[in-house]
Amino acid sequence: MLPESVAMTPLATGERKQCTVCIFGTGDFGRSLGLRLLQAGYEVVFGSRDPKNRALLPKGSKVMTHTEAARTAQVIFIAVERDHYEFLTSLTPALEGKVLVDISNNLKRGQFPQSNAEYLSSLVPGASVVKGFNTVSAWALQSGALDASRQVLLCGDDPQAKQAVVNIAHSLGLTAQDRGSLRAAGEVEDIPLQLFPLWRLPLWIATGLIAFFFFYLLIRDVIYAYATDGKDISFRIMISLANKVFPIVSLIMLALCYLPSVLAAILQLYHGTKYRRFPDWLDRWMLCRKQLGLVALALAFLHVLYTLVIPIRYYVRYRIAAGTIAQIKENTTKPFDNTMAWRTDSYYALGMLGFGLYVLLGITSLPSVSNVLNWREFRFIQSKLGHVTLLFCTAHTFLYGWNKFLRASSYKWWTPPGYMLSLVVPCVVLVSRLILIVPCVDNTVTRIRQGWERPEVKGGSQSNGGAQHPLMP
Repeated sequence: MLPESVAMTPLATGERKQCTVCIFGTGDFGRSLGLRLLQAGYEVVFGSRDPKNRALLPKGSKVMTHTEAARTAQVIFIAVERDHYEFLTSLTPALEGKVLVDISNNLKRGQFPQSNAEYLSSLVPGASVVKGFNTVSAWALQSGALDASRQVLLCGDDPQAKQAVVNIAHSLGLTAQDRGSLRAAGEVEDIPLQLFPLWRLPLWIATGLIAFFFFYLLIRDVIYAYATDGKDISFRIMISLANKVFPIVSLIMLALCYLPSVLAAILQLYHGTKYRRFPDWLDRWMLCRKQLGLVALALAFLHVLYTLVIPIRYYVRYRIAAGTIAQIKENTTKPFDNTMAWRTDSYYALGMLGFGLYVLLGITSLPSVSNVLNWREFRFIQSKLGHVTLLFCTAHTFLYGWNKFLRASSYKWWTPPGYMLSLVVPCVVLVSRLILIVPCVDNTVTRIRQGWERPEVKGGSQSNGGAQHPLMP
């Protein structure tokens, strides 16, 4: 929250005055909204139970009783909690024909059987109620909407009333989106209560994969060594084990970003038309691909950080020193392995290239960057370079494993190494994508997405409706 001396002072004076707007409520949101309206050239009148108490209100605004304030403006913002709406019934004559903007939110979803806006409309039936501005915070209004959401969601039954609110939103530098009639108010009121709705599935997937591979590698690396050789290497859990889990899960989640488009193409080839809806689970999967990729990028960052600390670990320095001392005592020198040099350099090079493209994908997913790209540029980066990133990271993992899969000692308790499991989904995606870019297959998919249908499905698909998924590359 900005200091009152700064936050409550209009930034510009002498502007051309627009119409008068009334605000019922002198809390944080009401004061912030009043300040922005004053900056936009509106005359602002606050309706208060105590008109004499105006110490915190923006300079240049007026304070009156609710009845007097209601008579001065056509648009009235109701910036009070639902529990205090009852006082509006006594103002019914003064509110007749007015536009009431309900900006309230609830503490939890489904708290009341009726939305706040519909309840307000039942209390003042002679007024036109518009639900809006409840998704914009007081901070967004004070900061000029530069550091927060600029979108105002509106719903109401009176088109002229909604247009009046839209005009106010535009004059404040905000964008407005019409969500329909007042019956949609409950949905609009639930939006601020949602906690990362598109992140839930990716976070659950990441949590499940991390838990699975952590315990899988814990059994293979730590418990196996203690059970068979009596060695206590539990200290490796903190760095070594974590630095195996993070890249494994990151690679799988990166592959999961591109698997839905492969499945969508297969379904369209199978049905011979794009006019058939995808299954709901595939729709949900497609909608959260950006979040899947960002979680995968975060895990890749952790892998890089954990790798950077390897040289300063006590265990690593001890192993290097012990190996060097052993060679000195035995008067031996380990010969240079040219093949190993090629392998390790290629392994690091592909890892760095893959991570660099990984970061590029993350940067272009930011709205401030993606908004300046056209569809072809965005698709090239996210689809073409995305598959190249997956290819580099998969090759990086193959070089990590090298010929370990040929050694019987790699299969502890007859279980494959973790890196082998991480290659399953990426290889499926890359092989499937390779098949789909074969000219005869690619041409068929392109024709289907342009509206062509197989003769036997024409007519039947028209009843299904739908079209190509908007997020499908």
